[in-house]
Order: sequence, then C-alpha cells, then structure tokens
Amino acid sequence: MNLSNLKPAEGSIQRAGKIIGRGQGSGKGGTAARGHKGAKSRSGYSKKLGFEGGQMPLQRRVPKFGFTNINRKEYAGVNLNKLQELVDKGAIKDVVTLETLVENRLVGKNDLVKILGSGELKATLKVSVHKFTATAKAAIEAAGGEAISL
Repeated sequence: MNLSNLKPAEGSIQRAGKIIGRGQGSGKGGTAARGHKGAKSRSGYSKKLGFEGGQMPLQRRVPKFGFTNINRKEYAGVNLNKLQELVDKGAIKDVVTLETLVENRLVGKNDLVKILGSGELKATLKVSVHKFTATAKAAIEAAGGEAISL
C-alpha cells in the first residue's frame, strides 16, 4: 500500500452523468448536446403546460360555455340516517351542533352544513346547523325534536 495505488472505497463515488458544455476538448462542447437553434436550445426554456408546438392548444380549441357564480355557497350534506346511526352508537345524546358533527367526522370545521331528509329518524334531537331541507325539518319535528338554523 502506497500513495500510487490508493483508491476510494467501493461504491463511494457516483458520477454525476455526462459533463457537457465545457469546451470542444470535452467532446460535448459547442451546442452542449442541445442540438441546433430552437427554444429548447436556449437557456431559461421551460415548456408551458398544454403547449402543443405552436398549434392551438386543446384547452383553447374547445368551446367555453356556462356560468360560474362566484358567490355560490356550498353546503356539506348530512342525511337523517347518519344522525340516527350516531344516536345508535351513542356518539350523540339529544343535542346535535356543528361541533359534534365535526368531532364525528361527518363534516369539516369550516363547512356550511345542511341536513338532508334521506333516511328515518326515531330519536328526539335538538339539531342546530346552517340549513335544513323541508323534509328533514318535518322529520325532526315529527320525532319530537327541534330544528334550529344558525
């Protein structure tokens, strides 16, 4: 063992790939393996999303129609049968608030909540959320409960 035959440990050296753009002597100088001319040969080039080589992109070719109301309010729906399931499990007793629905992962903490009329409710509940459908409100009150809109 002397200085003339020292080598790094096996597997400790990894090559970074071809070194390009370092002069003609490297064999990869000149165009630096980018070909000749065109956008891809320039520095700072990045292909735009949906770019189709100058052809009109699909996103701009298809017709646009309709209307999106920027003031629309999205409500997270909770059916009556889900409330009945929670009562059966013992997760809720007699009061259903937004917090209890969030704790039981039926809605998110920032959601607006609407109770929907699907299913059957046997328990007497005092439900306070943002909105109710007419059938849901009637079913809650028929079961002896109370529907309170926030």
